[in-house]
Amino acid sequence: MSALYTGGMVFDGTNKPIEGHAVLVQGQRIDKVAPVGEFDGFSGRRVETIGGTLMPGLFDCHVHLCYDAAADPFTAMSKVDDAHLVIRALRHAQAALRGGVTTTRDCGGKDYLEFAVRDACNSGEFLGPTIRAAGRMICMTGGHGNRMGRVADGTDDVVKAVREQIHAGCDFIKIMATGGVMTPGVNPEDAHYTAEEMAAGIGEAGRFHRHTASHAQGRDGILNAVRGGIDSIEHGIFMDQVCCDEMKAAGTYLVPTLSAVNNILRHADQGIPAYAVEKSQRVAERHRTSVKMYYDAGGRIAMGTDAGTPFNRHGENALELEYMVDIGMLPLDALMSGTSIAADLLRESERGRIQSGCFADLLVVNGDPSEAITMASRKENHRLVVKNGVEI
Repeated sequence: MSALYTGGMVFDGTNKPIEGHAVLVQGQRIDKVAPVGEFDGFSGRRVETIGGTLMPGLFDCHVHLCYDAAADPFTAMSKVDDAHLVIRALRHAQAALRGGVTTTRDCGGKDYLEFAVRDACNSGEFLGPTIRAAGRMICMTGGHGNRMGRVADGTDDVVKAVREQIHAGCDFIKIMATGGVMTPGVNPEDAHYTAEEMAAGIGEAGRFHRHTASHAQGRDGILNAVRGGIDSIEHGIFMDQVCCDEMKAAGTYLVPTLSAVNNILRHADQGIPAYAVEKSQRVAERHRTSVKMYYDAGGRIAMGTDAGTPFNRHGENALELEYMVDIGMLPLDALMSGTSIAADLLRESERGRIQSGCFADLLVVNGDPSEAITMASRKENHRLVVKNGVEI
């Protein structure tokens, strides 16, 4: 089945939107991107995009499908049996897709339950985005994420934990380099794993062709992760100039997740645990400064939200684009962070761009999102979501 998207502008994921071009989709993939005149005589189905922009579907490089954005997500999740939790995670994935996100990266689930959702969506058995999943996040005893992660101490145990995730079927490895906001009794500033433990886990993941992500908020933990060869730093709150320089030199991606702290602060009086509110208030301005620092340095930034954390709802993922622009990113750069740059981080060479041969993961929005980011960030400005050539 073919469809020609024509009439409006085209943002290909890497360049400023252009006029006068159309995109032909054949089956699941993009067949041709060319000036409109080259499609004279096309007699198949046409999708008019006049007054809008056709762009790649968005990526969210940091979600937690098992969390439901409750005021206290871990407590809420612990009250749900596994069968219902799988259904809930599927519902969250489908909400993200309807919100314009065609690819997600789950950065830590519960007992591999999210793998069933991943497999069902990726196979086409159920409607959903393409999902890449880490399985159980790897953390130290008492560390951030210990309530649902794989606790490991020492280099040998960290290596074993990585192997367990690979054996379970993970797509990538997530290792916790520092404390965090949503775990009681830990400080975001503190490094958790040593440099040797980080390097051992990252190296083992690479040996088996998995990319790596690290929850890393404090300065020393960021450096431990970067020097160990991590692919992406998640959050990066207390980055300093040394971190920035070393990340840029190593080609490390930053996944800011501005949505997480923003939503905690906006709903601070609605039942969120006091320790999470206090830590969010402490880190908020530093977080914004660090993301802007890396952006100004020309670092690679990929969109991620931490969806599932308090009031950070699946389906509202695209608002992260707006938050990135709020801290000083140009709209076009934010759009690239949510499409082609994110695809590069996830090693998705056939997604995140509108070009011949890529999967037809598409989003049609009103207006020009490179001029007004709200055209892409707000669902009311979305006209159509397309997943693998199928209109959602």
